[in-house]
Amino acid sequence: MGDPLRGGVLGHPIAHSKSPALHRAAYGLMGVNYAYDAYDVQVPELAGFLDSVRADGDWYGLSVTMPLKNAALELVDSLTPLARTLGAVNTVIVTRNDDGGTHLSGDNTDVAGIVNALAHAGAARGPRAAVLGGGGTAVSALAALAEMAASSVDVFVRTPAKAADTLALAETLGLAARLRPFGEAAAALAGYDVVISTLPPRGADPLAGDFLAGGAAVTGSVLLDVAYDPWPSALAVAWESRGGSIVPGIEMLLYQGVEQARHFMVAGGHAAPTGGQVGDVINVMCDSLGLARR
Repeated sequence: MGDPLRGGVLGHPIAHSKSPALHRAAYGLMGVNYAYDAYDVQVPELAGFLDSVRADGDWYGLSVTMPLKNAALELVDSLTPLARTLGAVNTVIVTRNDDGGTHLSGDNTDVAGIVNALAHAGAARGPRAAVLGGGGTAVSALAALAEMAASSVDVFVRTPAKAADTLALAETLGLAARLRPFGEAAAALAGYDVVISTLPPRGADPLAGDFLAGGAAVTGSVLLDVAYDPWPSALAVAWESRGGSIVPGIEMLLYQGVEQARHFMVAGGHAAPTGGQVGDVINVMCDSLGLARR
């Protein structure tokens, strides 16, 4: 069979990542000879790492996580329209040029991951929505909410003056959005149908305490917390205790990983899963993550 083509997930910290289990399950099911590992890479190291990928010539793709999503934008050879609009890359597809060189294309599958995770949880179209945080994942959350035809979006950030680009993106996406100080979030969260926290692990813990102290009910509302380790997060526990539904970030990881795997298989010259195969891939990925099958 020969040596496998290489792929992996890049970020810092990365030891907690479940992406290797997720992707290995998919490629094993499909009989694709791919390796997939985790690589601890910080922003100053990213350019050199991608240069080595180009030089090696035996890679098919990379998943990109924090804090590299914005930095990757300037280091790949081309961008999909979605990645360019969002200014964030979570997927690098590696292909060969006609002259034998290596081409790196940046894409963003986080949007599909968020939309599908919320849909699986029963979130309705046209929600009143809030986003916690203004980083690389927040822009994907805005695009997902635009796809869900959100009626309005409030983005809670610690420094609104530094988030003008986030507001400009929302306008580009056709979203009625406004920036709000992070300190107002705890008292406001009960007013939304969908809340997406894009904060890092434990980043919302103080907010969770303030939210609980307020005592407001959130029955019928959905919280997607993209941080999945540890799980449940303090915010998820608080949200559920007030009657809301919670969606772990691992659900987003699952659905964005399905899209990545399809791109990566094609990049290496394999057929992407179709029809019932897609459901089979989702189910083995669920098994790898300890999630219930779909």
